[in-house]
Amino acid sequence: MKTIVVYESYWGNTASVAQAIAEGLGEGARAMSTAEAVGEALAGVGLVVAGSPIIAFSLPSEKTRNNMVAKPDKKAPSPADLSHPSIRTWLVALPHADASGGGAVVRAAAFETGFKLSPGGSAGKILRMLEEKGYRPAAKKQRFLVKGLYGPMKDGELDRAKAWGAELGKAVK
Repeated sequence: MKTIVVYESYWGNTASVAQAIAEGLGEGARAMSTAEAVGEALAGVGLVVAGSPIIAFSLPSEKTRNNMVAKPDKKAPSPADLSHPSIRTWLVALPHADASGGGAVVRAAAFETGFKLSPGGSAGKILRMLEEKGYRPAAKKQRFLVKGLYGPMKDGELDRAKAWGAELGKAVK
């Protein structure tokens, strides 16, 4: 089954989790940014896993992205990578599941990166937006934990992401 793990990432943490999930899903699964996950990359997909960081207690919006440009945090290790569309924008443009899966049921899962005790989240909104497009949930949302505001990932989280990918792969077969 064609599987993609799509991410929005500013400092590399969410990208590294997406890569670990794809590794856990196994051969043929690809992690790709929202800029890469368009057109032919979506053709015939059977499982979409999508994720983003939690920014301002929610799924990043154009406003939060614009604030990163207008008011960059001097404590950040580097400027935020805004070279790809937001996951929110990507989800709005995502074709309905019937269009991308050739009429077959297309499954979906969502993840987020953030703090353990952070209120709010992004994965729930991602999963709801996927469901609105006809994608059927394959698993409960997952949060993978970062250290500090900008990472890196907490110890063991990439292994946990890879294990979650493997469980997800088994669940959708």
